[in-house]
Amino acid sequence: MIVASRERGGAVGASGSAERRGQDARRKERELRERWQAAQLVVRRWERAGAGERQVAAQLLTLTGKGGWRLLVDRSWPGAGAYMVLVGPGGIFVVDVEDWQAEPQVVDGRLHVAGESRDDDVQRLLGVTRSVEEASAELGMSPVAVHPLMVFAGKQLDAAPLGRVHLLGEREVGPWLMSRSRRLLPASVRSHAEHIERTLREYASVSVEEAPQPAVTGPYDAEPLGLFDVDAMREAALDEALRAPIESWMTFLHPDQVALVRRNWGGPARISGPAGTGKTVVALHRTAHLAQRTTGRVLYVTFASNLPRVQQTFLSSLAPHVADRVDFHSLHAWALEYVRSRGVHVNLSAEKAETAFSLAWRRVGRESVLADLVPQPQYWHDEITYVIKGRGVTAFADYVAVWRRGRHTMLRRPHKEAVWALYEAYEANRTERGVHDFNDVLSLALAEVRSGALAPYAAVIADEVQDLTLVGAQLLYALVGDAPNGLLLVGDGQQAVYPGGFRLSDAGIEVRGDRGQVLRVNYRNAKAILDAALEGVAADPFEDIDGERLSGRRDVESERHDGAVERVEASTSEEHDKALVEALAGLDADQQADSAVLCSSKRSMDHYQQLLGRAGIPVFPLERYEGHAEPGVKIGSYQRSKGLEFKRVYLPRCEAAVSGSGGDTDADRERQELGRRRLFVAQTRARDFLWEGSVAPADGAQRG
Repeated sequence: MIVASRERGGAVGASGSAERRGQDARRKERELRERWQAAQLVVRRWERAGAGERQVAAQLLTLTGKGGWRLLVDRSWPGAGAYMVLVGPGGIFVVDVEDWQAEPQVVDGRLHVAGESRDDDVQRLLGVTRSVEEASAELGMSPVAVHPLMVFAGKQLDAAPLGRVHLLGEREVGPWLMSRSRRLLPASVRSHAEHIERTLREYASVSVEEAPQPAVTGPYDAEPLGLFDVDAMREAALDEALRAPIESWMTFLHPDQVALVRRNWGGPARISGPAGTGKTVVALHRTAHLAQRTTGRVLYVTFASNLPRVQQTFLSSLAPHVADRVDFHSLHAWALEYVRSRGVHVNLSAEKAETAFSLAWRRVGRESVLADLVPQPQYWHDEITYVIKGRGVTAFADYVAVWRRGRHTMLRRPHKEAVWALYEAYEANRTERGVHDFNDVLSLALAEVRSGALAPYAAVIADEVQDLTLVGAQLLYALVGDAPNGLLLVGDGQQAVYPGGFRLSDAGIEVRGDRGQVLRVNYRNAKAILDAALEGVAADPFEDIDGERLSGRRDVESERHDGAVERVEASTSEEHDKALVEALAGLDADQQADSAVLCSSKRSMDHYQQLLGRAGIPVFPLERYEGHAEPGVKIGSYQRSKGLEFKRVYLPRCEAAVSGSGGDTDADRERQELGRRRLFVAQTRARDFLWEGSVAPADGAQRG
C-alpha cells in the first residue's frame, strides 16, 4: 500500500514538473526577447562598432539586469585593444570580440586567420585576464574562476580550445555562458563587479536597465535576431537552474591561499599546516592554475589509492576545461604503469610478498634476538618496509648508519644484524617466487627515471606527502628536479598514519625561503571537534618532513565556533552498537549521505558494515567512493578517509585505535602514538558533528 502510494505520487510529480518546466520555458523566452530588444537600444550608442561587434555585445547585455550578470566595458570600446568583463553566476569572463572576415583556425596550438598568426591578440587577452585575476584575488576569487574568451562576430565556433582561452562564435557564446556551473551568488556577482570597476578604472558598467524596457508584442518581430539563439539560451538557463550550486571552496579561498595558488616559485615548494587548513584545496586550485598555464601535463599523486579518484572528480567540477590535462594517481599505481610502459617486467603480488616474509620470520626471525625485543613480527615487517626498502637501503653498512626516523625502539648492532638477516631471507624468498612488493615498484620506477627516461610532466603535485617513503619522495623529485613551479609537496607530519619517516633533505629536496609555506587557520572543523581531536595528540610531539620538531598541541585558529562532539561510553558491545544504530537511523537520507562511519581495523569495518546492513541503514564503502554524491552512510578505515571530509563522522569503538598490548615498551608506545595519530585523522574528517563510541565494561565484566 505504501509503495503504491509512493509510485502514484511520483507519477503526479513528474507530470507537474513537466508542466512547470513548460511554463518556465515560456517565461524565460519572453524575458530573453525583452532583454534582447533593450540591449539593441543600448548598443546603438556604440556607433564606431561594427554590426557584428554590436550583436555580440547585445548578447552579453541580454544576460544583465534580471539575468543576474554584470557587464563592464572598456571606456574606449569599441576600439583596438578594448575588452569587456562579464561577471555572473558562472564566474568572471574577460571577453575580446573579433569581427574578422576570414575564419579563425587553431594550428599547432596557435591562432591563425587567413594564414596569418594572431598570437599577439591572444597574449593581449591573457594580459588583461591576469589584471582581472589580480583584482578579483583581493576578494578571495580563485584564478580558476576567471576565464578569457575570444568571441568571433558572425561566426559559428563551439568552444574550440586554445590553451586556457575559449574560442566561441556569436551564436554559441550566450548559451555557453548560461550553461556554466553556478559559482557566484547574486551578492557576490555584485560585489566583484563593483570591485573590478573600482580597481580597474578603465572599465565602466553597462546594463539593459539603462534602456527603456520595450513591450514585446505579436510574433516578437520588432528586432531581427541575427545569430541570437533564443532556444539555446533558454534551454541552457533552465538546465543550469536544475544543478546544485557549486561548493564555495571551488571558487573562493582566503586571499593568502589565492596568493599561494598564483605564486611563481623558483624550485620545489612545500605547503604544510594542521588538519583542516585547506592544504588539499590549495593543491587542487594550484593544479588547475598550472594546467592552464603550461603546455605539458600535470601529475597529481598521493599515497592512498582512493583519494586520486575523488580529487579528479573535484577538479572536473572546479576546472573542467583543464581536467583532461591532469593525471591523478596513487604513487604506486603511477609507478607500476610507468615501469610497465618502459618494458620492465613487474609481478606485483602483495599476498605472495606477505607469504615470503612469513616464511622468513619462521626460519630466521622467530628464534632470533628480535623476538625477545619485540615479539610481534609486524614490527619487523614495518622495519623492512619503511626503514630498509622504503629508504632504498641495499647494504648493511648503510642500515647501521641510518637514522630510523619515527621508530622509538633502540636497536643495537646484534639487533640490526638480525634484522638484516631477516631482510635477506625475505628478499631471497620473494625473488625465488618471482614477485615484487610495492617498494620494489617505486625503486624500479626511480631507476628508470634516473636513467634518463623522464615522464612528460611540467609539474608534479604530491598530496599527503608525509605518508610517502623516502624512495617515493626521491621519485617525485627525479621527475621534475628543481624546475620552477615543478614540484609542490603538500602534507602534515602530525597526520602521518604509517611507521617510519624521512626528511626532505634526505631526498635531496631543498625548499628555500618562502617556498615553504604554513597554513594556520582551520576552515573545516567546528571548534569543539578540533579541540577534541587536538586533545588526543597534545602530548605527542612530532618531527615534520622539513626536520622541524613541533608540539602536538599546535597553534591553530578556528573559523567555526558551532558543531558538537558526542561521546557514548557503553558497558557492553551490544549497548554500544545499539546506540550507533539508533544515532544513524535518526538521520534522513540526505544526512546519511553526508555521514561516515570510520573504523580502526578491517575487522571492525566488516562488523559495522554488516550491522548497519541488518538494521536497514544503507552503506557505501569508501574504497568505491569517487567524490560524487552517493546515497548511504560512507564506511571505511581511518587510513582510507585521508583527504576527505563529511558533515558527520561516527567513530565506533575508538578506544581500540589507541590500545596497546598492555606493556610499556618503546614498541608499545610507538604503536599507541601511531594509533592516536590515526584517530586524530579520523576525528578531523568531521565538519559539524563527531560521535565517539567506546566500551568500558564494569569491573568483572568481559570486554566485548
